[in-house]
Amino acid sequence: MNPSTDLSFAPLSEAFAKDPYPFYADLRARDGLTWFGDFDVWLAARFEDVSEIVQHDKMVRSLDHIATPEEIADMKRAQNWHDMPHHSRFVQFSLLDSDGAVHDRLRKQVFKLFTPVMVGRLRDDIQTYVDRLLDGLADRPEIDFVEDLAAHVPGHIIGRVLGVPDEDCPQLRIWSENIVQFFDIDRSDERKALAERNTTEFYHYLKELKRAREAAPRDDLLSTMIAAEKAGHMNHDEFFSTAMLILMAGHGSTIDVLGSGLHALLTFPDEMRRLRETPGLMKTAVQEMFRYESPLPFFHRYCTEDVKICGKTYPRGTKFGVLYGSANRDPAQFPDPDRFDAGRTPNWHIAFGRGAHFCLGNHLARLDMDIIFSALLRRFKTIELAEPEVRYKRGLSVRGPEALRIGWERS
Repeated sequence: MNPSTDLSFAPLSEAFAKDPYPFYADLRARDGLTWFGDFDVWLAARFEDVSEIVQHDKMVRSLDHIATPEEIADMKRAQNWHDMPHHSRFVQFSLLDSDGAVHDRLRKQVFKLFTPVMVGRLRDDIQTYVDRLLDGLADRPEIDFVEDLAAHVPGHIIGRVLGVPDEDCPQLRIWSENIVQFFDIDRSDERKALAERNTTEFYHYLKELKRAREAAPRDDLLSTMIAAEKAGHMNHDEFFSTAMLILMAGHGSTIDVLGSGLHALLTFPDEMRRLRETPGLMKTAVQEMFRYESPLPFFHRYCTEDVKICGKTYPRGTKFGVLYGSANRDPAQFPDPDRFDAGRTPNWHIAFGRGAHFCLGNHLARLDMDIIFSALLRRFKTIELAEPEVRYKRGLSVRGPEALRIGWERS
C-alpha cells in the first residue's frame, strides 16, 4: 500500500468517532512517523514504534527538561494553555506530567495503596456496591449502561480509597470530566473557562476535606498523603495535584472502557456466550477490552536529546504523539486485531502505557470491570442493544460510547 502524502486525519470528526481504525491503519501503512500539524506532533501508530518511544530513556512528558520558563510560557500561549491559575498549578503539573526524581518521589507516596494485594482487599466492598446498584436496576427492561451503571462505580470506589464521602462522588465526576476535556485538541476559550472554573471548585472542595482529615485522620489515602506532606515528601501544590489526578484518573477512562467493553461483547455475541460458559476467562476478557478499545488512545512525549526513531533523527525538544489505540490494533503484534477475542493470549497490549508512567490504577480498574461483567453475565440471561447505532465520543484523547442503551432479562 502506498498511502498519499496528504494526511487525512481528523480526530474531531464524526467519522473518526464512529470508527478511528481505518485512519490508524493508514498511519501504520506510512513510512516512519507522520507529521500532524494541527497538534505540532509526530504521530507514532505502529506497536513497535509506540513501545520504543514510551520506553526510551531520552523521552519525557514535561517541557521542563527541554525549554526555559519563557519558552514554556510562549508554547502555552500558542496552545491557549495559559492564564489558568488553578489549572496550571494542579492539573498541568501532576504526577502524570512529571519525570525523573519528582515523578518517582510522588509516585512512591501513593503506590503502595494500588498494589494487587491492597486492591484485592477492596473486592468485597466493590461486589457489594455493584450488587446494590444492579438490585435497583434489575426490574427495568431497559437502561443506559453508561449513565445508569458504569458511571456510578469507578468514581465511588476511587473516592472511597481516597476518603471522599459517597454522597460527594457524583460531583467529582462532573469536575473531572470538565477538567479533562481541555486536554484534547479543541482548546477554545469556552472550554478553557470551563476547565479553570471546575479546577478551582475542585481545589476548594479538597481543601475543606483535607482540613477535616487533619483534625480526624482515617485509614484512607488522603490521610496517608497528609502524613507524606508533613514529612516533606510532597508540597502543598503537589498534594492537591496528586489528589485531583487520582480522582480524575479513576473516573472517565474506566467508565469509557466499561461501555466499550460491553459494546464489544454485544458486537461479538459468540464471545459473550463463551464467557457465560467459561467464567474463568473474565480476567483475560477484561484485558482484551482494554486492547480492543483503548480508553486513552493518545499520549505524548518530548525527547531531551536528539533521538533516532524509525531510522530518522529527530532533534531535541521534538514532540511525539503515541497512539495506543492504533498500536493495540496493529496486525504485526496482534493476529486478527479487529476481532474481539475473550481468550486472547498472549495479549501484551499497551493500553496502560509502559515504563515509568505505567498506569498506577490498572489493578483497580481491572478489578472493577471483572466484578461488573461477571455480575452482569451471572444475573442476566440475555443482554441486547436497544438502539441501532452506538455513538462514540469525539476526540483524539478519549474513546468510549456517549451512551449504551441495553435491554436485559433476569436469569
